[in-house]
Amino acid sequence: MSGNTSKGQWIAVGVIVTILAGALTIGALLTEDISQVTTGVKAPDFNAVDLATGDSVNLSTYAGEVVLLNLWATWCGPCRWEMPSMERLYRELGPLGLKVVAVSVDQLGSDKVIEFAQDLELTFDILHDRSGQVELDYQATGLPETVILDRDGIIVHKAIGPVEWDDPVQTARFKRLLGLETEEADAVETATIH
Repeated sequence: MSGNTSKGQWIAVGVIVTILAGALTIGALLTEDISQVTTGVKAPDFNAVDLATGDSVNLSTYAGEVVLLNLWATWCGPCRWEMPSMERLYRELGPLGLKVVAVSVDQLGSDKVIEFAQDLELTFDILHDRSGQVELDYQATGLPETVILDRDGIIVHKAIGPVEWDDPVQTARFKRLLGLETEEADAVETATIH
């Protein structure tokens, strides 16, 4: 009797292993089309409404530009905290070619997003994606989440959480991407690496 029980247990184990192997194989086949949104890959395109013009825009609108692409929402405290530093960075480097693009994923109407931007006196591009699809496309794990794109649309940096965007390290990074390398930018970066 104990031989039959042992044989039955091994059959059950074999069935479970076979099912798990099949599930892993199916999972691998289904996820081949899903690429990671991380550094070194081309940023996915998206659609959103430019709140300054009411036009529908996408990432290709910014083709050939260095872009700080920020995903945020009006209800997000850390988003509110980092926005002033984005504005200061934009005022410094926007005239030199940096595009700052903040995409709100608020499900509320655009009027709340516009009011938020006006309260903080933001002058960079404020877009709105009520569907939240951009959040899915960029595999955001929370807000704020930011990617920095080079002129080829390749993600060169991804930040999860708030960042002081106008600190010397960040400014040096953007100057380098814009082709404005300076001794000061190199010195700041070297000092932070060591």
